[in-house]
Amino acid sequence: MLKVFRKPDKMQVFRRQFFIEINNLGVESLGIVAVISVFMGAVVAIQTAYNIDSPLIPLKMVGFTVRQSVILEFSPTIISLILAGKVGSRIASEIGTMRVTEQIDALEIMGINPANYLIFPKVTAAMAFNPVIIIISMGFGLVGGWLVSVFTNLYTSHEYIDGIRSWFEGYTIIYALIKTVVFAYLITSISGFMGFIVKGGAIEVGAASTKAVVWSSIMIILFNLILTQLLLS
Repeated sequence: MLKVFRKPDKMQVFRRQFFIEINNLGVESLGIVAVISVFMGAVVAIQTAYNIDSPLIPLKMVGFTVRQSVILEFSPTIISLILAGKVGSRIASEIGTMRVTEQIDALEIMGINPANYLIFPKVTAAMAFNPVIIIISMGFGLVGGWLVSVFTNLYTSHEYIDGIRSWFEGYTIIYALIKTVVFAYLITSISGFMGFIVKGGAIEVGAASTKAVVWSSIMIILFNLILTQLLLS
């Protein structure tokens, strides 16, 4: 990681790679994030409405529960776990393939820092763009809960929107984005490391991709607990 976070040799090259990685790791993930978020919000809304069986509890609690669940946990954590599978495996396999085909060795011979050239743009791009992905995920999650009110009779749109607007604290957004940035760093750095140290051939590259996803997921869950304890306790 010391080699990764050194100053790039050419900032123009770094900027070009940075925007390429934003497209590869971020923009191309928006489709799956949007679909999962909509259904995630809808499922939380249906389950919450189903479990409200007391007339003393207003149905606007559905909107409140969906908002809190999506912002605090589902979007930053669940979507990051999904990105660990999609993005992490891509990074590990890409860099691992370059290692076994001796492309990284060629970069070293040319006097280029391969860790900085290959991994640093990925880390910075993910840390910069993943918060945007999570904000979009939150929006689609809330839309998913609203669609339930449109297509079912469990609650009305007015009750749902009223619940979303009730007892809102802006700090919950900050908390979610802090987690997102940390998770983005974990995914890209672990996956880049797993790909960078590959030795062997195609089988080892596949194993490295699997290890990248597993270890990224484990560290996301671990740091989710740590950050929640630090930021919300």
